Amino acid sequence: MIEGHGDDSYKYSHPIQANFSSNVYNRVDLSALKVHLCARIGNIGNYPEPEPYTLEARLAARYHLPADAVCVTNGATEAIYLIAQTFRGTNTAIVQPTFSEYADACRMHGHKVTSLYQLPGQTGGWLLPDEVRMIWLCNPNNPTGTVVDKAYLEELIKRNPQVCFVIDQSYEYFTLCPLFSPAEAFEFPNVLLLHSMTKRYAVPGLRLGYVTGGSGLLGRLRTNRMPWSVNQLAIEAGLHLLEHDVPNPLDMGVYLQETARLRTALETLGGLEVWATETHFMLVGLRMGKASALKDYLAEEHGILIRDASNFDGLDERFFRIATQTPEENDLLVNAIAKWLEE
Repeated sequence: MIEGHGDDSYKYSHPIQANFSSNVYNRVDLSALKVHLCARIGNIGNYPEPEPYTLEARLAARYHLPADAVCVTNGATEAIYLIAQTFRGTNTAIVQPTFSEYADACRMHGHKVTSLYQLPGQTGGWLLPDEVRMIWLCNPNNPTGTVVDKAYLEELIKRNPQVCFVIDQSYEYFTLCPLFSPAEAFEFPNVLLLHSMTKRYAVPGLRLGYVTGGSGLLGRLRTNRMPWSVNQLAIEAGLHLLEHDVPNPLDMGVYLQETARLRTALETLGGLEVWATETHFMLVGLRMGKASALKDYLAEEHGILIRDASNFDGLDERFFRIATQTPEENDLLVNAIAKWLEE
């Protein structure tokens, strides 16, 4: 695990008032979930299911899948490391820049890792390099916010049946672009979809994710899954959320309009290169200066936290990432960056 993920407010003495560094949208009403978990706190005196069968069955029913087509994990991160372990030593390609844990997990388990910065198109016959047997794709992608076209991705999967496609859809609820449903991905024998209840419900402390895919691939994953990896309270939370959901604080269309407003406001400052995005976070490059210096200034002088993105493969010290917050907080960020650029 690299040093320098988001949400590192513990590094700063100044209280953080506005956190743009994490892609988790925190303004979710979890009051009913908290009451439920408090009522179930006595269950921590017992072991959970060795494998979270009940939660997997509920998820499978929701998506009209066989029960063995869902594998619940201790956050999407456990799924990443579990996949890398299961397919140990394979030739892996990772579409960059992206979440660093894919490469970390693959290298830990002896993969030969190569980086791709562009996917093949029609002129190349949609064919991936001959040696590649697994490809990792974050969709929507962290940190760029881009989304690979669904029809194109279908073609790519069909044209490369020898390749296992690991598609991380942790941010699937934060875009209006068409993405694979679990049922659609299930039709492909070479696709694993990653999902994150952490992102959907803003519960990163519970660590709850799941993988959907063909029964053959998931059967292989289960042979390496550690027993009791998903704790009892996380299972309780997952079951409760599937049954009751939470009051949704977001109209996604309105939220993405606010993202577009924030992006435009940053562009008008000058001195910044703001990448186009199809989700709620965006990548920004400084034309001069270092993102680390801007991050320290915002945290210490304004109580604002951003994500220094210089440690993503393919990016450099100029880049940072932000996730859209409330209009008021977004205006605070724009004004604070404007002051820094003026100095």
